Amino acid sequence: MNQEKFVYVSYIATTTEKVWQALMDGELTRQFWKSEIVSDWTPGSSWQHIKDDGKGTVEHVGTVLECIPGKRLALTWVGPANAADPAKHSKLAIDIDKGDPKSGELVRLTVTHEELSPEVHRGISFGWPLVLSSLKSLLETGRGIDY
Repeated sequence: MNQEKFVYVSYIATTTEKVWQALMDGELTRQFWKSEIVSDWTPGSSWQHIKDDGKGTVEHVGTVLECIPGKRLALTWVGPANAADPAKHSKLAIDIDKGDPKSGELVRLTVTHEELSPEVHRGISFGWPLVLSSLKSLLETGRGIDY
């Protein structure tokens, strides 16, 4: 069983609504993640992470576990080649909270990715900080990081 866990907390000068929109809107995800996440977001539904490479390459797939608009998105996460093997699936939760309850103009974004193999942990330990830094840049400056 995969036991490793990765947690990343970021503060973004924006609103919870804008963070949620950036996570759900394919045009915005392409600007900070270089991909689109496709699903109907109903718990139990499938989702796909499709690379913006002109080929429609599916990089990750899984099942929506929880979707509370503006607050929380929880998914299973696996490479398409391992989709049929439940032991290869990890769990991802993205929690969105007001970082400054007084103004509402600061958002605390927490990504918790767990049940990871050591190999996947190494990859996401580089990937998540880059993606989330790009999201922060997009929402605060209007431009994601070019990586």
